[in-house]
Amino acid sequence: MAQGVIMKALSGFYYVDLAGRTVTCRGRGRLRHERVKPLVGDRVEVTLAPDGAGTVDAVLPRRNCFSRPAVANVDQMVILAANVNPVTDPFLIDRLTAMAEGKGCQVVLCFNKCDLDRCDALARVYRQAGFPTVTLSAVTGEGVDRLRELLGGKVSVFTGNSGVGKSSLLNALEPTFALETGEVSQKLGRGRHTTRHVELFRVGDGLAADTPGFSSLDAQSLELPPKEDLARSFRDFLPYLDRCRFAGCSHRREAGCAVLAAVEAGEIAPGRHRSYCRLYDEAQEIPPWERK
Repeated sequence: MAQGVIMKALSGFYYVDLAGRTVTCRGRGRLRHERVKPLVGDRVEVTLAPDGAGTVDAVLPRRNCFSRPAVANVDQMVILAANVNPVTDPFLIDRLTAMAEGKGCQVVLCFNKCDLDRCDALARVYRQAGFPTVTLSAVTGEGVDRLRELLGGKVSVFTGNSGVGKSSLLNALEPTFALETGEVSQKLGRGRHTTRHVELFRVGDGLAADTPGFSSLDAQSLELPPKEDLARSFRDFLPYLDRCRFAGCSHRREAGCAVLAAVEAGEIAPGRHRSYCRLYDEAQEIPPWERK
């Protein structure tokens, strides 16, 4: 029995990296009975057959996992955004950062298409919030080397709205990938889904996953931390959470709330707080039995 990492999952097959060799595997039947679905990024035990194929026998314990994008054992989430063609809604960024931080996953914010719009105001908001940010262009190559440094030695997952340039950026990092890319609709202002599955690629000594993009409706299905934990998934709130006048403060409208005072003082961006309130209302509506 050998151990490896699932690099791609497609049509019931798992493509497992075993010490640099890719083996095409099926899942053992008992995984279905145990309701275990192997994910890209999973460390797995594999039995090899004489013909070179394999069987996934077991999924080893995960450090974290996401249902969308469907990937496991992620070190950092690379969130791509743009201010043009298509324009990224900051609320989507805040939802993704909250999801990642709630899973103990680092976040890198990449503002792509800087050859068209440098997105300086939006990037400033997230630098102030404490996130590593990179302004780049998959077309001109600006910022690509900086991103490559941030990917070193980590398992990263690229995510963002459709058309923002995830596949184009991976092609800029390593042209031999030759990933399919698509044009953004000028009429609708959104991209076409060219990536239809999750796949890990080697970038230097790290791994990076290309994932299908999101529409605004898709984003509503993203996992959220429980409302009681949501504030701790907003890293710019952390210095203030223990300073509120009342225990159990929801940081939305209470008197003596240190988070609200920080918003008033300009130490927390108002848009970040508005996103938090929207996400809190959503999390409040999720019954406990629907949480995984």
